Amino acid sequence: MRGARKARPNFMIVASDTPADPIAAVTHADPYPYYADMVENRPFYFDEPLGFWVASSADAVVAALTSGICRVRPPAEAVPNVLQGGPAGEIFRRLVRTRDDADRQRVKSVLTAGIDAIDLGNVRTTTDKWATALLEQIGEPFEWSRFMPEIAFRVPAYVVASTLGIGDERLEELCSRLDDFVRCLSPFASAEQVDRGNISAEQLLEVFQPLHPAAETIANAIGLLLQSYEATAGLIGNTLLALSRHQGMLEAIVREPEMLARLTEEVLRYDSPVQNTRRFVAERGSIMGETLSEGDRILVVLAAANRDPEANPRAEQFDVSRVDRRLFTFGIGPHACPGKAVASTIAAATVECVIRRGLDLRDLANAVSYRPSANVRIPLFGPHGGSSAVVTCYRQHLDGPRV
Repeated sequence: MRGARKARPNFMIVASDTPADPIAAVTHADPYPYYADMVENRPFYFDEPLGFWVASSADAVVAALTSGICRVRPPAEAVPNVLQGGPAGEIFRRLVRTRDDADRQRVKSVLTAGIDAIDLGNVRTTTDKWATALLEQIGEPFEWSRFMPEIAFRVPAYVVASTLGIGDERLEELCSRLDDFVRCLSPFASAEQVDRGNISAEQLLEVFQPLHPAAETIANAIGLLLQSYEATAGLIGNTLLALSRHQGMLEAIVREPEMLARLTEEVLRYDSPVQNTRRFVAERGSIMGETLSEGDRILVVLAAANRDPEANPRAEQFDVSRVDRRLFTFGIGPHACPGKAVASTIAAATVECVIRRGLDLRDLANAVSYRPSANVRIPLFGPHGGSSAVVTCYRQHLDGPRV
């Protein structure tokens, strides 16, 4: 039996067209009125149809991410069943972000030290090199429908892979393998996608083995690529959307390019590329006054916490000059992602290349959809299919995303 649940308060959603649930919100045209309602009226509640507890307010998100009763994976399934026994599963079980074992902190400390030692000036130079080259490949007339798959996804992967020691001649191949690997980790991956992901995982291991002989190091190097691939692409796309919607900001950045870093920081809060994460309850205990049982699952809505006015006053306002910004996008607590500086640098440098190219951003926000995802908010520009299919797929896999 679960602990007693508080009755849901009466509430009114502001938007006329609202997401069906917090998963559908990830790819909704405007999920933020829905999130604001959650923060105010349902900061921590049990969603019966999803089968998840949902943490949305800043306090609830902090409580879930720092609770001693929570784990990043179900205790009985450290590696998703469909990945066990294959190369993808071998990588997955060594990723520091999917572990809660006793040795995790040692690995995390080594990984964080390596990331902190990265020269951000070199990251910016490498980003400029690849963003410029890939933009030139699209040519004229420029087609925005090609931007996300051919620029926004590739540039972060190319830059991180280069930083890890991969030669230029292997970057395109590696990016292709990475895409297949990412898809196999999805909770709604088909059997064919899992098979392709295992093939790609094996090829990724072969690429990194000459550079990093330790299996643990190889897995977490690939993990860095995974984290940069979708999330940084989303940050690039959402930053361009912000410029499209705030033309005065674009004009100011042309005059004062250093403002771009501040813009990217606010986009991370205002329109977060990583919308949510999950935690799994390992033992009976309490969070936010609610009693949770072993086996319960929590959807932690980072994007809603970013918009909590208790954490960020005037949270609904897009303000690049915001001070004391509280950012939940990269998580907090023992599993917080250490890659914020690298991701922000890649995104800002890529957007700077777009601005320098003189591409017209004015109508970008008028033709946008979102790549199907239960976690990451990635815009697609130009004519693309809708993203509602992700909700249907998700309902068939209510065990939650694998990563």
